[in-house]
Amino acid sequence: MSARRARLGVLVSGGGSNLQALLDAARQEDFPAEVACVVSNVPTAYALERARQAGVRAEVVDHKHFGAKADFEAALRGVLADAGVEWVCLAGFMRLVSADFLKHFPGRVLNIHPSLLPAFPGLHAQRQALERGVKVAGCTVHYVDAGTDTGPIIAQAAVPVLPEDDEASLSARILAEEHRLYPLAVRLVVTGAVTLDGLRTRVDAIVTGDGRALRSPGAPK
Repeated sequence: MSARRARLGVLVSGGGSNLQALLDAARQEDFPAEVACVVSNVPTAYALERARQAGVRAEVVDHKHFGAKADFEAALRGVLADAGVEWVCLAGFMRLVSADFLKHFPGRVLNIHPSLLPAFPGLHAQRQALERGVKVAGCTVHYVDAGTDTGPIIAQAAVPVLPEDDEASLSARILAEEHRLYPLAVRLVVTGAVTLDGLRTRVDAIVTGDGRALRSPGAPK
């Protein structure tokens, strides 16, 4: 009998390329998580079509239909609960989630951001990096807290900033790393390889060249 897989709920607002990376990873027999549902606050988001093509439940909870954020988030939680979601992955979800939402998934909400946090949080991180003239950029998967891109860091990937880069070319290079990093980070957290220690994390795993995460010898199970 195959091992039980963690159930992910992915929140999206746009094209959903990071969602696609998670869907592709979930097709692997040894991946420890499955995408149980995809929820978008934007009815026209192409990410919904990606979910449908993968045979995954796709739902719309349009924030514009709610007078209060609390009501919008209650509707989101209802969909996630109905799908039996255990972990929430933000993948281009253009709404900040509240502390009240987070308390329903304690330590189980992840986000991916296109910078090496804590540098350049918020919108247009790649543009910020170019404006500041950094030589190395990248992406970060982190736990979500009540701040903006301030939660404990789980994993990061770096890319060089080239002299000829503009925002589009740098964004594309970072995005390729995001597609590799997000499934890896999900693998780490759902298998218990990541331990929270205040604002920091400890990762008890060895990452192989093909992106597989293996528990370190002697790591707690």
